Amino acid sequence: MMRFQCDLIPATLLRRYKRFLADCRLEDGREVTAHVANPGSMLGLKDDGLRVWLEPNDDPKRKLKYAWRLVEHPGGHFTGVDTGAANRMLKDALTSGQVPGLQGYDTTRPEVKYGENSRIDFLLTAENRPDCYVEVKSVTLSRTHGLAEFPDSVTARGAKHLGELANMAAQGHRAVMLYLVQRTDCTNVTLARDLDPKYAAAFDQAHAQGVQVLAFACQISPQGICLGEQLPFAP
Repeated sequence: MMRFQCDLIPATLLRRYKRFLADCRLEDGREVTAHVANPGSMLGLKDDGLRVWLEPNDDPKRKLKYAWRLVEHPGGHFTGVDTGAANRMLKDALTSGQVPGLQGYDTTRPEVKYGENSRIDFLLTAENRPDCYVEVKSVTLSRTHGLAEFPDSVTARGAKHLGELANMAAQGHRAVMLYLVQRTDCTNVTLARDLDPKYAAAFDQAHAQGVQVLAFACQISPQGICLGEQLPFAP
């Protein structure tokens, strides 16, 4: 499990603005500004009044003393909004050989340069096996009960990454698009084709050119995040 650095505290979301900032009200009535480690639109996760969970810190080097980590949903479900936390958890799972379909590699290297001015999230290597390029997307959108969707807004960068993966597959490497569902209330994954038709087209082309697709759930609580079960993906 990727544990948070300290216990999270509950709060009420007042507003998210400037992409990386959110004003929240703590249970004692104080209003604080929290850092938001998520560059996406966060569709459905930024409504005023939502119950959220913040990670406090006393680091003098940090301008903000709180970071927004989770959204709480009815029924005790959570969504993780910190894309970096998900990748840190996945790195540990990859290194320890706990990710089905991505086991048996000797080394796991994050943020490796490749393609045209791109970085792959993880490069897995082993003797006598093709290099494995793994691109990870954090999935947080759900407009239908139980169904997670990606993306939650137009993502030209995401389409570019699919093209880079397709090029790696064409060169004889293994290329994997991994959708990591940071919601505990979803059991299936698909593409939000209506939100970004160009991304969907890039996905179709990359998949046809040999890019493999994996999808996994996350187990999420105010204590931390760990890898969940593999989920069915239907593009």
